[in-house]
Amino acid sequence: MEVITDRYALYQGDCVQVIKNIPDKSIHFTIFSPPFANLYIYSDDLADMGNCRNSEEFFTQFDFLIPELLRVTMPGRLCAVHCKQLVKYKGRDGRSGLYDFRGDIIRHFENAGWQYHSEVQIWTDPVLEMQKTKSQGLLYKQLRKDSSYSRQGLPDYLVIFRKWTDDYEDKEPVTKTEEGFPLEKWQKYASPCWDDISRTDVLNGYKGATDINDEKHICPLQLETIKRAVELWSNPDDIVFTPFMGIGSEIYESLLLGRKGIGIELKTSYFNDSVRNCEQAVNAYNMAKSQLTLF
Repeated sequence: MEVITDRYALYQGDCVQVIKNIPDKSIHFTIFSPPFANLYIYSDDLADMGNCRNSEEFFTQFDFLIPELLRVTMPGRLCAVHCKQLVKYKGRDGRSGLYDFRGDIIRHFENAGWQYHSEVQIWTDPVLEMQKTKSQGLLYKQLRKDSSYSRQGLPDYLVIFRKWTDDYEDKEPVTKTEEGFPLEKWQKYASPCWDDISRTDVLNGYKGATDINDEKHICPLQLETIKRAVELWSNPDDIVFTPFMGIGSEIYESLLLGRKGIGIELKTSYFNDSVRNCEQAVNAYNMAKSQLTLF
């Protein structure tokens, strides 16, 4: 299934297969949140990268996608990956602690030819994490019993990779103006930690798009995070791509910012919601543009 307009192209299917139809050097900016190894399962489809037993099995699948992302990206442009470190449990993993998922993403991207460019740490509330996960390391009673097991909460990360080119003439620069991107905004965006991202600033619809075969689900990527990344690393009318579209958060926010979008989603219910959300974004953008022209 596919829905194509002059502002976006949405495809339902396995991203590893669908991306092969995207031309070389045609994507200006990519942003997505991949399945977090075996932590979350989105569907029972065998093509779902969340359906894996461990991190090794996940990266065996993910490694088919990473070189394709490099191929479709324009020289000098960027790819932003939303991720976090993962918790290891004694019963499942043999010992408790943390798994460096973020580090493995960096290593696999660099092995495929990407250059690790930068990253942003996104603050999260350890109290909310404790309430959701009941992790031993965050429990107050564990602190009083034996604080050697206690740990800090886990932030999110937006890790950025560049398709490197030594030929400046081979790339299209991403330009800003003082009016459109004032110094104060840059100083805010340049911070290594974004501590003002609301966890609830997300598209509605995931709850209605889940079904009985979903074992767990993570919240979609926050819209403000997407907005800052798209504003900072793309130009108006650039093509923003996401291979794990979900209900369309990345394309939705990109359309509101006057970009174009290409998205791929495996799950039918998520895909259907993404179509509705993207159409709403185009309507909202067109309305705002017409009002601006009128005044």
